[in-house]
Amino acid sequence: MVSDIQTEIEARLATVEPEVEVLLAEVVGSTLRLFIDHPAGVTLALCERVSGHLGGYRDRWSLEVSSPGQDRPLTRPQHYRRFVGRRARVRLRAAAPASGLRGTPAEGHRQLTGELVGASESEITLAAGDGIVSIPYEQIVRSNLVPGD
Repeated sequence: MVSDIQTEIEARLATVEPEVEVLLAEVVGSTLRLFIDHPAGVTLALCERVSGHLGGYRDRWSLEVSSPGQDRPLTRPQHYRRFVGRRARVRLRAAAPASGLRGTPAEGHRQLTGELVGASESEITLAAGDGIVSIPYEQIVRSNLVPGD
């Protein structure tokens, strides 16, 4: 679930901003978008510092650095475990095959929303629609918390 560019950015920031967690790094059109977190919270000054450390990326993209907000991205098993009990939206790889999911969602679903009820190192468990669905991480394209819960 973690992109190559995210891994590269995490390595770069680890030495200069070790407490910054990169929640998501994605390229959207001509923009490199980063969502970061910090134990003391995300401030404008922190976003500016992180932007400064990543100046080399500006040659290829415009750079956006921000806090995760209420619809925080979930990209790692520990993120899912931290938010068990909360509602999440999970976007799946092209209509994930029934054999890839236990507690199969309705055919053709590419997105599920429900309560996170579990997370292991290999899959999440979501109470969605008609029942409980286990989704392997490799089937997840993107997921985030649903605001308001």
